[in-house]
Amino acid sequence: MNNKTKKSAGIRLTGEEVKHIAKLANLQITESEENKLTAGFNDTLEVVDKLFQLDVSDKEPTDQVTGLSNVFRYDKVDEKKMLSQEEALSNSKRKHNGYFVVDQILESE
Repeated sequence: MNNKTKKSAGIRLTGEEVKHIAKLANLQITESEENKLTAGFNDTLEVVDKLFQLDVSDKEPTDQVTGLSNVFRYDKVDEKKMLSQEEALSNSKRKHNGYFVVDQILESE
């Protein structure tokens, strides 16, 4: 279906549907909050409905708007910032065969 043939859905939520959504989200809402949320959801749905009515048939799909490609840097090791194993363990209270030694923690029920 192209963008010209999309029709307005005209979806509107009722207070009961908003209460159901709140229940699914495990939220307790008052009647006043229900009314505000219902109005807010319906305002948002109206905006989405207007977006669906736009003719964008002459527009190219866009999934990246900055024009940048591969903004990641190569991950290289800076050996000047590395600690030797001996340096890394130098402040350890307990060590054994080049490893930190920590107390064992077991939970019992």
